Amino acid sequence: MNLNQKRISAPRLVLPLLLLGVAGHGPEVMAQSPGTFTATVNMTTGRVQHTATLLPDGRVLIAGGNTACVIGSRCLRPDHAELYDPATGTFTATGSMSTGTFAEGGAVLLPDGKVLIAGVDITGTMASVEFYDPSTGEFNTAGKPATLTAVYSTALLNDGRVLLIGNSAAELYDPVSGTFSPVANWPRQDYWYPVVLAGGEVLLAPYDSLSGCEIYDPATGTFNLTGALGYFLGPPHRTLLLNGAVLFTGVSDGFGNVNRAKLYDPAAGIFASNGSMSAPRDLHSATLLPDGTVLVAGGAGQSGCMQPPLAGAEIYDPATSGFSTTGSLASARVAHTATLLNNGQVLITGGMAFTAGCQSYVGSSINGMSSAELYTPAVLVPAPVLFSTSGDGKGQGAIWHAQTGQIATADNPAAAGEALSMYTTSLANGGVIPPQVSIGGRLAQVLYFGASGYPGYNQVNFQVPNGVVPGLAVPVRLTYLSRSSNAISIGVQ
Repeated sequence: MNLNQKRISAPRLVLPLLLLGVAGHGPEVMAQSPGTFTATVNMTTGRVQHTATLLPDGRVLIAGGNTACVIGSRCLRPDHAELYDPATGTFTATGSMSTGTFAEGGAVLLPDGKVLIAGVDITGTMASVEFYDPSTGEFNTAGKPATLTAVYSTALLNDGRVLLIGNSAAELYDPVSGTFSPVANWPRQDYWYPVVLAGGEVLLAPYDSLSGCEIYDPATGTFNLTGALGYFLGPPHRTLLLNGAVLFTGVSDGFGNVNRAKLYDPAAGIFASNGSMSAPRDLHSATLLPDGTVLVAGGAGQSGCMQPPLAGAEIYDPATSGFSTTGSLASARVAHTATLLNNGQVLITGGMAFTAGCQSYVGSSINGMSSAELYTPAVLVPAPVLFSTSGDGKGQGAIWHAQTGQIATADNPAAAGEALSMYTTSLANGGVIPPQVSIGGRLAQVLYFGASGYPGYNQVNFQVPNGVVPGLAVPVRLTYLSRSSNAISIGVQ
């Protein structure tokens, strides 16, 4: 039986459980007009070039970045992180980062629910990797990379490891063993910017986009040259679409910021022009929405020299390969973050109110913005839901052994390597981006995802990973488009 191609029939018990639904998963959306931005409360401090990571419980961790800079001098960095709670609409301080990480390398949510944040330490001379633990509200260092002096970009791979990219080298961090290992034969290039494709390979776009991009296969450790993006000076924004293509938007061509967009086709290995935005942009946000469209907001306009940023926003629709304007930001901003929330809204935080990019402005000050706002899309799609035998989305999961159709309980536990099946909601019809399933904090291999035979419900088949600590109630969680489901449990032997 080929589970990669076949949907597994559910036991009779499961359908009634689904119809009960899961009450209270995700906050309610306050009344707001679709396609508009609405200001919300301020963060506890101003931030620019920070990270914003959606946690499994629906809160957002805001960390790193700068609070104030003098161009040509060292920047000031916030000494603490903070949490946004959509249920209350408030920001509250949480733990302080242990190394003063700038977090230029970004942040990723790990399968165990912790957040890995990477960059360079406060001295600017040493790579920094640390964890945030939502259960304690504290940061802890994760050890030091073997060869990197700084981390400029990160990517969570489909096998649960994290790719850490420096200026001319890269390492893999394994959260299970807590070890770093250099990536052999890393292509010589000052900077690479990664996109994990639907199939698990990584598209690496170079800073010098006239050079060809590379495809890195983590399973084999091999690299293959693919198409060239065309002339851009710096990294355009990169967004993986539901159909598996990658949308590149904005950045500079050496003479000014551009409004061009390009699309990478992984099957053909080529880039093609794909319409134009309504305005030139750089350091904007581009957020994949659950309906398959992309929200592009803010950023620097055509000039990169101390000009006010853009307040305008637009929607890219892959069905038409076109951009259309939507509501404007409540506050124009550049180098901000945009985070898709569990209720379908997008949280915009921080940034700065003008663009700094000219040597003649050395000595001018930049202050991070503390303001935040919410965007309400035309279509609100909530985060995925997993089902339990009690019908409340808690405790024993409605997850069955693929071979027998029996529920994987404490008395009938699952085993490492075994295929299990379950239902979920909110997966895009026809989308090729796979969900991620974690069991006991370890990432499972997804064997099938798609139609279940019941409208509104999607089936996911997955394999129990090795090394899961046995237990009567091992937690299971699904993550899709960076949004986590509720946690349920199964028995594992």
